Amino acid sequence: MPTGLPAANSLVAPDEEGWVWGQIKAEARRDAESEPALASYLYSTILSHSSLERSLSFHLGNKLCSSTLLSTLLYDLFLNAFSSDPSLRSAAVADLRAARERDPACVSYSHCLLNYKGFLACQAHRVAHLLWRQSRRPLALALHSRIANVFAVDIHPAARIGKGILFDHATGVVEGRHRNREQCVDPAPCSLGGTGKVGGDRHPKIGDGVLIGAGATILGNIKIGEGAKVGAGSVVLIDVPPRTTAVGNPARLVGGKEKPSKHEDVPGESMDHTSFISEWSDYII
Repeated sequence: MPTGLPAANSLVAPDEEGWVWGQIKAEARRDAESEPALASYLYSTILSHSSLERSLSFHLGNKLCSSTLLSTLLYDLFLNAFSSDPSLRSAAVADLRAARERDPACVSYSHCLLNYKGFLACQAHRVAHLLWRQSRRPLALALHSRIANVFAVDIHPAARIGKGILFDHATGVVEGRHRNREQCVDPAPCSLGGTGKVGGDRHPKIGDGVLIGAGATILGNIKIGEGAKVGAGSVVLIDVPPRTTAVGNPARLVGGKEKPSKHEDVPGESMDHTSFISEWSDYII
C-alpha cells in the first residue's frame, strides 16, 4: 500500500496525480514483462500514453464505442473533458486510491484502471454529467446509455457524485438524479431512485463515508447521513441519521428509532459490513 500520501478524500495535488500515473506505468511494465500475451494490450492502453487522462480517455473510448459511435470520437470527447476540468482528474485519482486502499481484491492501480468496471463507469459518468450541465443533453444521454449497456451501471447523467467512490463489483448499480456524495462505497447490485411519478427533487442524498450493502434499495427524497451504513438487501424509505446502521425490509435502525446505536469508524473506509449483527439479531448457523 502507498505511504506518505494524503487521504483519498483530500484534494488531489498535481504531484499526487503524477505519482499515481508513475505507479500505473511501472505496474504495466512489470506485467508486460511477466505476461508477454498482454504486452501489446498494456502498451496500447497505458505505456504508449504520456498521461493518465490520455490513457483513461483511450481506454474508455474503446470500451464504450459502437459501430456508430466511434472510438476516436469518444477519445476526443473524454480527453477534452479530462484536460479542461482538473476536478475530473482529481476525482479519477481519488477513485483509484479508494479501490487500491479499501478493496483487498485490487492488486494494483493498473488493475483498477483497466479492469474495474465500477471505476470506469464512474469516470465516464462524470463526463456525461459535465455534458448534462453544458446542456448537451442528447450526447449525455447517449453516453449514459452506452455506460449502462457496457458496464451494467445505470447512473442518470444529472446525478452528482463526489470522489473517492468505490463501486465494488458494480453490476446492477442504479442511481437516479439529484444526488451528491463523497467517499462512498456501493457493493453491487444496489438501487437508488425516486418513488413513482412524483416530479422535482425526488431522489436520495448520500453523505460522505457511507457504506451501502449489496442488494440494498434506497428510494425517495431522503438523506443517508454521513458515515451511515445500510445493510445488504435493505429497503430504505426514510432518513438514516449519521453514524447509524439501517437494516431490514423496511429498514429500521439498529438500537431503535429513539436511541440508535452509533459507530465511531467511517464504514466507507473500514468496509465493515457485519459488526452490527450481534446487536441486531440472534442469527446463528
